[in-house]
Amino acid sequence: MMAFRAGVKLLVGCGLLKRRPGIRTLCVTHRQNSASIVTSHETAGTVALNSFAFRSHTCGELRTDHVGQEVTLCGWLQYQRHDIFLVLRDFHGLIQVVLPSGEDASRLKERMNAVPLESVLLVKGTVIPRPSGQENSKMATGAVEVQAKDVQILNTCRKLPFEIKDSVKKSESLRMQYRYLDIRSAQLQYNLRLRSRMVMKMREYLCNQHGFVDVETPTLFKRTPGGAKEFLVPTQEPGKFYSLPQSPQQFKQLLMVGGLDRYFQVARCYRDEGSRPDRQPEFTQIDIEMSFVDQLGIQRLVEGLLRYSWPEEKGALPDSFPIMTYAEAMSSYGVDKPDTRFQMKITDVTAEMRVLSIGYVQEALSKSHGCVKAIRVPEGAKYLKGKALDSTLQTIRDQYKQDIMAVTVRSDGSWKSSLGRNLSEELQKVLAGVTRAKAEDLLLLAAGPLDTACNALGKLRLDLASQLEECGVPLRDPSAFHFLWVVDFPLFLPKEETPGQLESAHHPFTAPHPEDMALLYTEPAKVRSQHYDLVLNGNEVGGGSIRIHSSELQRWVLQDLLKEDVNLLSHLLEALESGAPPHGGIALGLDRLIAVIVGAQSIRDVIAFPKSFRGYDLMSNAPDYVSTEDLQSYHIQVTPKE
Repeated sequence: MMAFRAGVKLLVGCGLLKRRPGIRTLCVTHRQNSASIVTSHETAGTVALNSFAFRSHTCGELRTDHVGQEVTLCGWLQYQRHDIFLVLRDFHGLIQVVLPSGEDASRLKERMNAVPLESVLLVKGTVIPRPSGQENSKMATGAVEVQAKDVQILNTCRKLPFEIKDSVKKSESLRMQYRYLDIRSAQLQYNLRLRSRMVMKMREYLCNQHGFVDVETPTLFKRTPGGAKEFLVPTQEPGKFYSLPQSPQQFKQLLMVGGLDRYFQVARCYRDEGSRPDRQPEFTQIDIEMSFVDQLGIQRLVEGLLRYSWPEEKGALPDSFPIMTYAEAMSSYGVDKPDTRFQMKITDVTAEMRVLSIGYVQEALSKSHGCVKAIRVPEGAKYLKGKALDSTLQTIRDQYKQDIMAVTVRSDGSWKSSLGRNLSEELQKVLAGVTRAKAEDLLLLAAGPLDTACNALGKLRLDLASQLEECGVPLRDPSAFHFLWVVDFPLFLPKEETPGQLESAHHPFTAPHPEDMALLYTEPAKVRSQHYDLVLNGNEVGGGSIRIHSSELQRWVLQDLLKEDVNLLSHLLEALESGAPPHGGIALGLDRLIAVIVGAQSIRDVIAFPKSFRGYDLMSNAPDYVSTEDLQSYHIQVTPKE
């Protein structure tokens, strides 16, 4: 390699580059043909992808219309074969390059053979049609190739830990360790560029069409009550810390008090949630707040925003999204973010099962909120059976402390279950009528408290859907996008550690439902909120609420009901006393939204530089230790864990 480098001369006078330090060049001189040289920057589509750059075209834009044109291309060496062909790759695609033949070109070929893959090249040549029968229909540029005249080696590449091909399997940890290489992949390029386009369209819709103001809010803030755990940032004042905000929640409300009326921000948010699956300690949300608005106004705004910014290749969105109450979601799907792309809804069979003289069923029904719920798994008896089904049911039993009864409808229509003769023919007919069970279906029943039974069947519904899809049964169309608004959430929930006390179901600034105001001071656990979630294919991609704009009500909720220190929020309470308008908003989780749109398995696949499952940056080894001297200026001393 050293001999190769020593033998390469800088090209001056080939008409491609001025002398630049560090650029090694190979030049083979050819007689100009009659085709005119393209001197202006061409555009790919309507976007000037080649402006201000060395290149005249991208690798992915060349077509038969370009035949005869002289072009300059820049990219990475993807492939070499037969000492004649190169495949050059950039962000836009691939193009085949044909090295010149003859004695003048022998030196070029010799040196190109020594160039490692993924080296950075600049190629100048003429676009020519591929010989008849040698077209490649799998490449967008497969009808043409570039006859090279000059090839410059802008930089060579070391031996890489993996090939830059989407077909090459790589562990996620390896991809994250070498993220700068992983970003070269076509899929990650597509994900990041789609994300960029959607954000730009969102800005256009909000700011240019509806008068929203893009405002940056502080990253260094103070600790506030409620919500997720926050990251602390030390200061040089002993004992004083900043906090990284979980969201710009308070700031956007203060902007409404300030009369800004319509606020928008692509906001960076931070939550110290530890090792939670598919979560990130830092994430991005499309943050929105409006004055003088109700739930319907926010929902219509977001629906229009998504229709305007939605990628054309993903199909059109409906004019409005369906709305479902929290109670209906939990009753029919067992989760507050239902995937409505497939059925298998939970059915209530409490009345029908009261005649069943089995001890644990009657015991469940004798208790408050006792019920029997069922889900029908179409063709489940054909695909879900034996030890695999037993293991799945046992996992649900262990997780939810809820027993599940399995009933198989055989191909001849007869029923098989652990209930034996207790499941009479008459009861079978009744259950079949309610659940619509038929031959080769699987019925799963849960008898117990309403919440527990629905939660267990909701989890089971999703698990079995995945298992059926693994068996080749199509259930959830990956190309379908089912949006859904879920509304009327509880305003408060019992605390896990102290069930006698209440905590905010979302955050303490959410307004109560107007119809439940009478219950707020007497039975607050029964009060519904003006919170709303946006769900897409079973994923929560947004959440917001109408806020409390009365200082008196906000103080009572914080101090008397939630037992929070109102001094931490004195600035907000004073602002609400200063003529705060009615207001509400929403935050769309940008990472999750993009992940669902592109079909990514993890939100890490739509973030340029994500953290690992444990919150580590595997590329730079962050977080890292700092010296004792650095800690002293912040009055911090690290003590060993006992």
